[in-house]
Amino acid sequence: MSELEQVEILLAEDNPSDAEMTLRALRRHNLANKVHWVKDGAEALEFMFRTGAYAGRSPGAPKLVLLDIKMPKVDGIEVLRRLKEDAATRAVPVVVMTSSNEDRDLVESYRFGVNSYIVKPVDFDQFIKAVEEIGLYWLLLNRPPY
Repeated sequence: MSELEQVEILLAEDNPSDAEMTLRALRRHNLANKVHWVKDGAEALEFMFRTGAYAGRSPGAPKLVLLDIKMPKVDGIEVLRRLKEDAATRAVPVVVMTSSNEDRDLVESYRFGVNSYIVKPVDFDQFIKAVEEIGLYWLLLNRPPY
């Protein structure tokens, strides 16, 4: 598998508009060819743990998980908890990108080990800029332990 085919980012987002804006922002810095988009928490877990529809996925974890909290089937807090409690996925940076400004979601996210919690800007340009900065930081500046 070539470098361009490898999935570097897992985007777990049920809102197609937010997903498209995220992909657009990542494209600006040529990061979008390394994104796998899942639309609910159950699919995110299947992808990360290589089960269900992703049982045949090549081994290895993405360099970053962009995770919404309010998702169908399994919510983002539960996805985060499972990722951070498993030794195989614990070191993968998880950035919660959510419209939730609820203190409970923020506190729970950090309690389960989120690396960063971002409230999605409502303004299109600010949303794009936030995603660009997240992608550049976590993919180019941050040095993971693996």
